[in-house]
Amino acid sequence: MNENIYMLADLEICRRIGKKIRNLRLRQNITQMSLAEQSQISVSSVKKIENGEIGSFDSLMRVLRILGELDIFSPLLNEEELSPNEYLEFVEARKQKQRRRANSSINHNSPINQKESEW
Repeated sequence: MNENIYMLADLEICRRIGKKIRNLRLRQNITQMSLAEQSQISVSSVKKIENGEIGSFDSLMRVLRILGELDIFSPLLNEEELSPNEYLEFVEARKQKQRRRANSSINHNSPINQKESEW
């Protein structure tokens, strides 16, 4: 069943993530206490995460690291490469946005600029 994740409420997404983490932990035969120790977070934090109360991204990452599931972040870490055409468009757009300076058309030898000091 393919659900559109964008149609789910944030709390529902967190609840499902917590359930998935609990299932992963149980499949690996790891206790909440052991997961907490290895992740260097409190047991109550592990329980909260498993209940879908994900209050700290840092804690979530630590738990996922211990469970061997950090790969879910791979798509976010991979930088997209630009095609040659996209790169050219990017460069051209940057050139157009560059600040332009006024022409230096002031004649420094004009009588206005050659006032003598009153001293």
